Amino acid sequence: MDDKDEHNPVDGVPEALLEPEAIVDDLEAEHAAADDAPLDGEATEVETEQLLGKIEELKTEVLRARADVENIRKRAMRDVEAAHKYGLERLVSELLPVKDSIDLGLSAAASASDVDSLTEGMELTVKMFDDFLDKLGVTELDSVGHQFDPDFHQAMTVEESADVAPGTVLKVMQKGFLLNDRLVRPALVIVAKGAADNT
Repeated sequence: MDDKDEHNPVDGVPEALLEPEAIVDDLEAEHAAADDAPLDGEATEVETEQLLGKIEELKTEVLRARADVENIRKRAMRDVEAAHKYGLERLVSELLPVKDSIDLGLSAAASASDVDSLTEGMELTVKMFDDFLDKLGVTELDSVGHQFDPDFHQAMTVEESADVAPGTVLKVMQKGFLLNDRLVRPALVIVAKGAADNT
């Protein structure tokens, strides 16, 4: 086994990615072996210059590769940190108008004598919030009149009903929502059961 194999036991690993010290050791060993050979002075001097140039070239390549890897690592860390810190920026910016509307409604409620104007304000706030949810891909489950589905509904109780088939959702106690067709919260519902037979 030659010196190069001892310093690079992993097949296929470029020398430029090895430690500079290992590369230098390899080249110095080669240089020492060359010094022991019976060469004339001019050939030895040329070879020495070539080896020293190769050492400097490899050192430069390794340092450049190390710097590139370090820059990529730092950039990735900054990107992850920014994603954690500012990932909710869009969500917050969309929610702020709803918050403003609620604040205005509370201010108006303190001095308003007209219930209709307060109702109108609340309806506007609800519409703004619905628009915000729509932008996020959030949709409301349409449950009343549909068959109970345990994947989307949570039954709170059952009621007798002769008007609909057993297992039909009669009433929603708390709305359910989907995010891009994935369930976020099941609807809390009252489910119909068959009317009791009194005969």
